[in-house]
Amino acid sequence: MSEVLLSPPVAFLAYFALAGLLYLFGRLLAGKGSPSALKSSLYASGEAPPAGQAAPGYRQFFIYALFFAILHLGVLMLASGSLTPLSGIYLAGLLLSLVALILG
Repeated sequence: MSEVLLSPPVAFLAYFALAGLLYLFGRLLAGKGSPSALKSSLYASGEAPPAGQAAPGYRQFFIYALFFAILHLGVLMLASGSLTPLSGIYLAGLLLSLVALILG
């Protein structure tokens, strides 16, 4: 019996039924709503919305992303091999590229 209850389709249906019951119970507890202008307006934590569109830039993020990409991929390469003189040269090149990236 426990194997049937733990099968994915039966478990999905059981959780779906439980979620539906919780949803209906929550609707019974909630009060009756009434439409108003304040409910349909935008809310920005009590502040007026900005007049122009925001255009976030990702240029400053790319430096950090490249830093972590070089660092993590370099460590993966070092960890997947053995400790040889060639891996020391690779580590020195990795450190040099990270310093060059940090300094600009």
